[in-house]
Amino acid sequence: MGRPLKENSLTPQDVVNAAIACLDKEGEAALGVNRVARELGIKPPAIYKHLDGNSGLRRAVALEIWRSYLTDCQNQTIDLTEPHALLRLGAQITRNFARRHPARYAVMMQYQMRPTDPEEAEIIQTALQFFQRSLQLYELSNDALIDVMRMVNAAIYGFIARERLELMTLSRSTDRSYEVMLDALIVAIEHIRQSDQRSSGTNSSK
Repeated sequence: MGRPLKENSLTPQDVVNAAIACLDKEGEAALGVNRVARELGIKPPAIYKHLDGNSGLRRAVALEIWRSYLTDCQNQTIDLTEPHALLRLGAQITRNFARRHPARYAVMMQYQMRPTDPEEAEIIQTALQFFQRSLQLYELSNDALIDVMRMVNAAIYGFIARERLELMTLSRSTDRSYEVMLDALIVAIEHIRQSDQRSSGTNSSK
C-alpha cells in the first residue's frame, strides 16, 4: 500500500475497501476490525468511529459486495431481452463470480438481508427488479414471483455451494449438469407462469 490513511481522514468506504482487499488476499478469516486496521495502518478504535465492530464491518462489506455483484449482473445483461438467454447468462455470471471471488461470495451469501432495514431493503428490491426483468415475469402475481425467485435461487446457489465444497465427485461434467439444471428451471418457470395465469383467470371470473 501507499502511505497509511490518517485516522482523522478515514471514511467508512476506506474501511470497506480495505476489508474487501483483506478478504481477497486471505479469505473470510481476515474480515475483522483488527486485521483491517493493520491493513489501513491505524489503530482499531479508529474503525469503531465509523462501523459497529465486527458485525458492523461484516454488514457493510456484505452490502458493498451485493451492490457490486448486482451492478455487474445489470451491466453484462443490458443488451439481452430474451428471457431464457437472460436466465442462463445470469446463472453463469453468478457461478463465475463465486469462482473468481470465493471469499466475497461466501460473505455475501451468509449475510441475511432484512426487508425492515431501509438500506438492505433497497438492495433486495434491486435484486427483485433485476430478477423480474431478466425473466420477463412482469405479469406474475407477487406470490408466484416469490415462488420462482426462491426456486431459482435455491437451485443456482445450492449447486454452487456443493460445487465450492467439492461435493460433486461423480464423473459427470459439472458444467453439463449446470446446463441441464437451467433447462429444467426454464420448464418449471413456465409451469408456474401458466398455473398463475389460470389462477388469476379463475379469480377474476368470480
